[in-house]
Amino acid sequence: MTGGVEERDQSVSLDLLKQKMANFAKERDWDQFHSPRNLLLALVGEVGELSEIFQWKGEVPKGLPDWKEEEKVHLGEELSDVLLYLVRLSDICGIDLGKAALRKVELNAIKYPASKKNFNTSNGTALTG
Repeated sequence: MTGGVEERDQSVSLDLLKQKMANFAKERDWDQFHSPRNLLLALVGEVGELSEIFQWKGEVPKGLPDWKEEEKVHLGEELSDVLLYLVRLSDICGIDLGKAALRKVELNAIKYPASKKNFNTSNGTALTG
């Protein structure tokens, strides 16, 4: 799954990740274990590991300025685990994740139009109709 410098320098797309995950599973004969349910449960476990990183830190400023480099590396690893399981799950379910995500952004733009204020900036709470 990890490759040489050439792979790290190229642009990363969901299709590239999907193909790498499919190859990774096939090379190890793991397709038999990659049912939607199993992948979802693995994804939830990884979200839990990601949550543990933030569990006792309180609010964290954007860019993580006070974090050590090894903490940022660990965060990147856990975020990657979540992304890779999500990409694999969508592939196994036959969902084009990129198209689904773009559609969801469009639906959210309709549901939450920019012209309508939906957030109280003074206290950080969502406004209700």
